[in-house]
Amino acid sequence: MAQAGVFLEHDQFNCSICLDVLKDPVTIPCGHSYCKGCIKGYWDQDDCLGIYGCPQCRQSFTPRPVLGRNTMLADVVEKLKKTGLHAGPTASDPTQAEPGDVECDVCSGMKNKAFKSCLVCLASYCETHLQPHYESPAFQKHRLVSPSKKIQEQLCSHHEKLLEVFCRTDQQCICYLCLTDEHKGHDTALATTVMNEKKNALVEMQRISQQRIQEKEKELADLREATQMLTLSAQTALEESERIFTELVCSIERRRAEVTELIRGQERAAVSQAEALLQQLEQEITELKKRHAELGELSQTEDHIAFLQNCRSLCAQPVAVDLPNITSDPNFGSMMTALTEFQALLEDVCQGALVNISEKVNDVTIIQSTKPKTDSDSNAASAPVFVQSPFTISVPTISVFPFSSFGEYQEKLLLYTLKKKKSVKIRPTVLLILMNFPY
Repeated sequence: MAQAGVFLEHDQFNCSICLDVLKDPVTIPCGHSYCKGCIKGYWDQDDCLGIYGCPQCRQSFTPRPVLGRNTMLADVVEKLKKTGLHAGPTASDPTQAEPGDVECDVCSGMKNKAFKSCLVCLASYCETHLQPHYESPAFQKHRLVSPSKKIQEQLCSHHEKLLEVFCRTDQQCICYLCLTDEHKGHDTALATTVMNEKKNALVEMQRISQQRIQEKEKELADLREATQMLTLSAQTALEESERIFTELVCSIERRRAEVTELIRGQERAAVSQAEALLQQLEQEITELKKRHAELGELSQTEDHIAFLQNCRSLCAQPVAVDLPNITSDPNFGSMMTALTEFQALLEDVCQGALVNISEKVNDVTIIQSTKPKTDSDSNAASAPVFVQSPFTISVPTISVFPFSSFGEYQEKLLLYTLKKKKSVKIRPTVLLILMNFPY
């Protein structure tokens, strides 16, 4: 108890600056004490201001107080050092009870930790006060358990007797007197026996629980791996899709340029042929006009000799040249019709291919769908038992394109086109374009 009193007053012997036991203690005018070296160094920092204060109460002093040794306090500190108590309560006894520990019911003053609780005495004891239970024959039949704060709860609320029996009928702990009234004729057994039975069942439940944990952890790892693989596969599919459609766009652009050049070439050839014919016709018209003028002059001459000499050459009919037939309304209408049919057919084929691609994409899943639950399944799910995982982890293969190659796609496209030809009239030009389309 004397030591405990010293512990309670130990803080007053600490310097609030260095937080250690006072060394050469001095007391300043406000009444607070410090190590002489600590307060001197503290005040030396304020020499420039000329105002000196207490680190604890902040009271100011002017001029600087003279530091005098507190002899009485120094003697007390020296006695503390000699008795070895200066370390204070920091090095506490491990047997002493701390907040949250079960305390010994026999210890007075500072209580020790309880080592065991007695179900007969309904009290808890430290190792020292527990010795009579080990040494005295009077306590040999007492039942000792781990220290518990709820030892009073192990008594029957009706008979104030220890709950030593378990009623299987009512599923509750009872005392032996309860067997004669409320629980008479019930299925009962010793609480320790039932506890051992349930512990054995708990071992099996723990084994099953651990097995389920391992299964779920494996499913979790599989799911994470499948998610990662799907993400990587989706990125690959996007890159491949971008490449394929870029090639298709480039191919369409090349075909567009070829058709443009075909139209321009045909235009140049037809115009060149027409211009040559124009020159021929203009030349013939010029010669005919010249002959017409000469015939007019000849008809007006009075010189019979000149008339007769020129009449023979002028009266002879010029050689007639057969001219080709000229189209009244030349245009590229038939070609534009063929292109329109090709556009419609290509859009139809692309739409069918897109549906196929969509089906392939929709087949890519991580969690497979499960069959609908029945009423019996719902009832079973409500029971507190372990059930199998409702899904199966799978890592499907992603099909970026519904065909293995462009050659296969070309073959499918031509077969689809030939099927369409049975019901729709398709120009041979369109088929030629399809067959030569660079897939």
